[in-house]
Amino acid sequence: MSSNVKEVILEMGARALAASRVLATLSSEEKNAALLSMAEELVAATPKILEANALDLEAGREKGLSKPMLDRLALNDEKIAAIAGCIRQVAELPDPVGEILDQWERPNGLRFEQRRVPIGVIGIIFESRPNVTSDAATLCFKSGNATILKGGSEAIHSNQAIAAALAVGGARTGVPEGAIQLVPSTDRESVRHLAEMDQYLDLIVPRGGKGLIEAVVSMARMPVIKHYDGICHTFVDREADPDKAVRLVVDAKTHKPSVCNALETLLIHEEVAESLLPRIADALRERGVELRGDEASLAILGDRAVAATDEDWGTEYLDLVATVGVVADLEGAVAHINKHGSSHSDCIVTEDEVAAQHFLDTVDSACVFWNASTRFADGEEFGFGAEIGISTDKLHARGPMALRELTSYKYLIRGTGQTRG
Repeated sequence: MSSNVKEVILEMGARALAASRVLATLSSEEKNAALLSMAEELVAATPKILEANALDLEAGREKGLSKPMLDRLALNDEKIAAIAGCIRQVAELPDPVGEILDQWERPNGLRFEQRRVPIGVIGIIFESRPNVTSDAATLCFKSGNATILKGGSEAIHSNQAIAAALAVGGARTGVPEGAIQLVPSTDRESVRHLAEMDQYLDLIVPRGGKGLIEAVVSMARMPVIKHYDGICHTFVDREADPDKAVRLVVDAKTHKPSVCNALETLLIHEEVAESLLPRIADALRERGVELRGDEASLAILGDRAVAATDEDWGTEYLDLVATVGVVADLEGAVAHINKHGSSHSDCIVTEDEVAAQHFLDTVDSACVFWNASTRFADGEEFGFGAEIGISTDKLHARGPMALRELTSYKYLIRGTGQTRG
């Protein structure tokens, strides 16, 4: 990469803009053929990708990356096959581009049509997980957008190998060169140049830690869709089925603790805390979870938990650690979640439909669950194929960002010579 990082980033932006004009005109059939070719090439490149990933893992261990970070970084044959499977799934999904959202005619004879169109050029800045390279690029491609990807230094070799495979697969079907680009530098200056490149980028999506997101937001000259912390809660109501409560809490916390939709805080109604909390706590501790509780939960759990600090309630652990709180009622749970949560994903466990509906209506999060693990806050589980993140914003996208969320719309107005004068 040239020593002039800004110049290189600007050149990538110009190529992406030119490619986006072409992508906006591709048919669904053309895009799907390209995606299937990308998936095929990704599988064929598995040995190269694993070799590159081994370099990243070795460097990560030398840098002292945590076990959750290394888990998110690691690839194997099955994971690469799954990434290719996600690409094929995206190819099978309905193409949102060209969808007519609304149409009407005015008394003066003007005919209006609101049609879904690509956003244009999207910059995506992410950390650690190399599968994001493929997920983000292929979702943007299917929705007609060109993409400039900036991964973290810890996954640079893996990201380059995946991006190269996508490029080779796409080129076989005539995909323009600038459609999918990966910034080959680990220089942090490249993030600033991307964020300032509003003449080419229409949207930027940071996916990573709070520090990265806040830095991008402070520098960006274009709209930003944020994927903030996943401080996810499960509230066990007084009408919860005990077996169901244990099963859901254990799954939400331990199925994959290093991801953003994993449970970080367990709340339990005071009327069932004494009978049910020890059972849930034992099930979590059997799986290695450290519990940090409030005064009421400590009185029940004793030495099975340690005292939580004020900071704990707002911490995304991404590890086998969870906070535990006893609340007086449903309203107390909702108030706690809306105060300490990150508007990501929260769940109520209850057999009381009225209580469940109140929780669903009043918890201000992108994904609100009733009797289902928060681990389902995922684009693939929603039936969207892959996703580029869970937006905790409210405009213009919220929740899993997939194909529809990567589009905008425009108005087409057809007349017969009408004037205002």
